[in-house]
Amino acid sequence: MKSEMIVTFGGGKKVNAEFNGFTIHTDQAKYAGGEGSAPEPFALFLASIGTCAGIFVLSFCQSRGIPTDAIRIVQSHTVHESGRGIGKIEIAIELPPDFPEKYKDAVISAANLCAVKKHIQTPPEFVVTTIAR
Repeated sequence: MKSEMIVTFGGGKKVNAEFNGFTIHTDQAKYAGGEGSAPEPFALFLASIGTCAGIFVLSFCQSRGIPTDAIRIVQSHTVHESGRGIGKIEIAIELPPDFPEKYKDAVISAANLCAVKKHIQTPPEFVVTTIAR
């Protein structure tokens, strides 16, 4: 099965992706020549990791009737030792004091089911071509 995402240019440094009926807008920061009108693509990449973990934590809690209003996920990034890129991503699931003790390890396991994380750990093959149209 193959799916397609259409990437178009929105003027200036804006680049947009159309996928499954949604348009995802990106821009570059002002210091990089953009308007700062939307997240940079790399910020969306990082956000996809935290929100993916979040959807698994949310689903885990919802299936057990555990309230999620006091749960927060904090994702932090450490620069790679080379000084380029991200060397470490940490995800902390902040739980309220009344969170059931018996589910603390299980909620970590739920967050680790994140498909984005799994794809990073076993990356897909990238093939870039040009097509005259």
